[in-house]
Amino acid sequence: MLPAIQWKHDRVIMIDQRKLPREEVYVECRDEDEVARAIETMIIRGAPAIGVAAAFGVALGVMGLRDDARLDEEFERIVARLHRTRPTARNLFWALERMKKAFLENRTLPLGRLKARLVDEALAMEREDVGANRKIGFFGKSVIRDGDAVLTHCNAGELATAGYGTAIGVIRAAHEAGTKVRVFADETRPFLQGARLTCWELDRLGVPVTLIADNMAGWLMQRAEVQLVITGADRIAMNGDTANKIGTYSVAVLAREHGIPFYVAAPLSTVDASIADGGRIPIEERPEAEIREVQGCLLTLPHIKVRNPAFDVTPARLITGIITERGIARPPFKETLAGWMKEP
Repeated sequence: MLPAIQWKHDRVIMIDQRKLPREEVYVECRDEDEVARAIETMIIRGAPAIGVAAAFGVALGVMGLRDDARLDEEFERIVARLHRTRPTARNLFWALERMKKAFLENRTLPLGRLKARLVDEALAMEREDVGANRKIGFFGKSVIRDGDAVLTHCNAGELATAGYGTAIGVIRAAHEAGTKVRVFADETRPFLQGARLTCWELDRLGVPVTLIADNMAGWLMQRAEVQLVITGADRIAMNGDTANKIGTYSVAVLAREHGIPFYVAAPLSTVDASIADGGRIPIEERPEAEIREVQGCLLTLPHIKVRNPAFDVTPARLITGIITERGIARPPFKETLAGWMKEP
């Protein structure tokens, strides 16, 4: 399998995550609009992967310019198209801010050199994400004991990143170190990332995985069949409040009730220094059809009103620790996160 996203000279290649696990299909994007539509339609998903995709989208957009007439205006147009794709994942906006900084620092270069510089910046972000995820795995594997069963929600593996994974990266690192670990992957309605993607990834890695419906987690916890919960994140406020796939909050409440540690695994690029708490995190509402249908099959009456928030916010008080590339932050989170984000 190719990485979830890969730069190829004048295009970006992505695995179409909507078609997994039945088909392994790759999509080519040749400009910023095609990258933006891939993000919007969930061809690519997962906060770190979306960030890398946005960086590549900016690079593709600038590569498509034939001259530097109206360069600043064209750059703003390219960034604006990617900016409006999905509102919750912090990594998207972090990547666009970084690409804008690179543009401004190299604005006076000849256009050819400017294009090359932006490509280099996007590729650096891709490499850095893989490195950060491996460090997350290194630090996080210490929370998994031999014989633990870990519950995870949604997909925070290699498919959701530039490589290795965040929450699944922690499980992967423990498995690679010889720790005997089992995973319960809940299906993650409505897009079924757990059933379709997490199970597929873990099976390929040789990690024992059991699929459960979303509403089974509490029963398993009550029976002491789950020892640990690890999820990814799409945006983390400075106080540690964490936005992740809808249903994460419910899992965190269940974990607290049953005395089970609940960890979040994410790179520091997911932390939003401009947001003090989770009440300010924008929550994306996705199309109603994602709830009414599963792969084109209608589940209810076609006229029934639907709510489809893609994310919820887990309060920091329910989180045991946030696993990052700098280490594991423990409550209270604000001081530690702020310090790590200031470090070079």
